[in-house]
Amino acid sequence: MENYGTAHLLALGVFVVGVPLAVLLGRWELRRVTWTISRVAAVAIPLVHVPTQIVDIATRFEIGVSLPLHLSDLAWIAAAVALWTHHRYAVALTYFWGLVLTTQAIVTPSLGEDFPDLRFFAYWFIHLMIPWAAVFLVWGLRLTPDWRDYRFTLAATGVWAVVAYVFNEIADTNYGYLQRKPSNGSFLDLLGPWPVYVLAEIVIVAVVWALMTCPWVRRATRDRRARLTS
Repeated sequence: MENYGTAHLLALGVFVVGVPLAVLLGRWELRRVTWTISRVAAVAIPLVHVPTQIVDIATRFEIGVSLPLHLSDLAWIAAAVALWTHHRYAVALTYFWGLVLTTQAIVTPSLGEDFPDLRFFAYWFIHLMIPWAAVFLVWGLRLTPDWRDYRFTLAATGVWAVVAYVFNEIADTNYGYLQRKPSNGSFLDLLGPWPVYVLAEIVIVAVVWALMTCPWVRRATRDRRARLTS
């Protein structure tokens, strides 16, 4: 797929339209309706994604692409669990991974297949659903993160990075772009050569996630003070 070609621009348009819609669905006054929406979305994610992954592995397995070692493979699981249970850690992973890392794959996708290939639909389905789920849960349902969620997400991401890096070294793959940058260009090109760009990415992500946590923590603190003084 050509970045910023017709198919990519259409996908970006769908993503933008879906963001405010996800917020509105989360703020529906009838809690029973929002729970139903949340549960349906939770089921839809694996119901669509898992069969497409099975077909992909069965018909054209590639060790550097097909294995569930992409961070998005963890992010869609977190999103499905968060939508079904509203558990704080699952919501946090969906929020931080979905709005920072998954959106990078939306803005600068590394996708060799174009419309109407199965991989094209699988890629965009999962990469759109994850940030939409994050927006629905945090801005819609107001399941906001705190510093404990921030630390948990950093730790979980660190574990994934170590596992992916070791596998990459053994299998000569590049999951997470931990060994080399994507060939079609991305924001990583601005961060220097390996391993500088990996270290820079770690620092940037940690800072951005902290900035994404601060407003919610401050808001929660103000709300607690208001309740105590009322």
